[in-house]
Amino acid sequence: MAHHRLIPLSLALATAACLVSCSSRGDARPTSVDSTSSAPPVAPPTMADARPHDFAGLHNVVAFHDGYLSGSVPRGDAGFETLAAMGVKTIISVDGALPDVAGAKRRGIRYVHLPIGYDGFDERRRLELTRASRDAMREGPVYVHCHHGKHRSAGAAAAVAVGLGWSSPEASVGRMKIAGTAPTYTGLYACALAATALRPSEIDAVSAEFPEVSLPTSFVQGMIDADAALEHLQAVERAGWAVPADHPDLVPAAEARRLADLLRVMADGDHGQPRPADFAAALRKNGVLAQHLEDRLAAGETDPTVLSGRLRLVIASCKDCHIKHRDN
Repeated sequence: MAHHRLIPLSLALATAACLVSCSSRGDARPTSVDSTSSAPPVAPPTMADARPHDFAGLHNVVAFHDGYLSGSVPRGDAGFETLAAMGVKTIISVDGALPDVAGAKRRGIRYVHLPIGYDGFDERRRLELTRASRDAMREGPVYVHCHHGKHRSAGAAAAVAVGLGWSSPEASVGRMKIAGTAPTYTGLYACALAATALRPSEIDAVSAEFPEVSLPTSFVQGMIDADAALEHLQAVERAGWAVPADHPDLVPAAEARRLADLLRVMADGDHGQPRPADFAAALRKNGVLAQHLEDRLAAGETDPTVLSGRLRLVIASCKDCHIKHRDN
């Protein structure tokens, strides 16, 4: 199978250099715009449940402690309506995509955005997630989400549950398995197993100010990360759409998801610089194409013709975008 590459990293950087500016971060304490809700109360999952639950606008919801839930990204007004009906006051997103802060505010819910990777997270992020969760739980139930609610959100919730003394590492890993965290996400499982209970003083030492939106540090970094994700997908393709022997930490669907997230963040994020409207539209289109590949991988597609065809669409679209905008 021929080896295709998106664009040399130097060209990616040259394109990004025309557009780069450091990103801004949102206010950590959003104010509710419209906290009214006509929906009847919804009973959230509990620790007694041995399977995930789906609700209107929410999927794969699992409790990691009473009032501390993990699940998918809220889908439209229905998702936020359901969370409000559950009494949720704070959403913590560990997804790379930009959260719908306005949709949450309309239901009196605030967002905290602390993205993590599919390969896990460092101690600093664990402390931040733990402090954000502990403080938010004083106001009401908390909902932690990634995209599908199976991997990153479950890994984060498991580590927090251990850090706050709610659960042992082994029990938290058990909840991850209920959420459907795949065994190939070894970094996330390692974070949960390595977690330890934290002293209140350790948690208090972490700043209590958290962003409602986190952007990549720069457009250049986003381009670098997107290029790396695409290279990983090409390595997966060369391995016959399996985990490469020389890169056993790669999860094919996760790399496609990461690429989709990065492209959308670069398209929609406020990086402080003007961008041609068609350039942002092209990034969004590329993000949708990457998501189509991720959807196929997540659904268990194994036909290399189908998967490579999806990847070729992503590569061709990115090349077209680069040719058109590299000198702008």
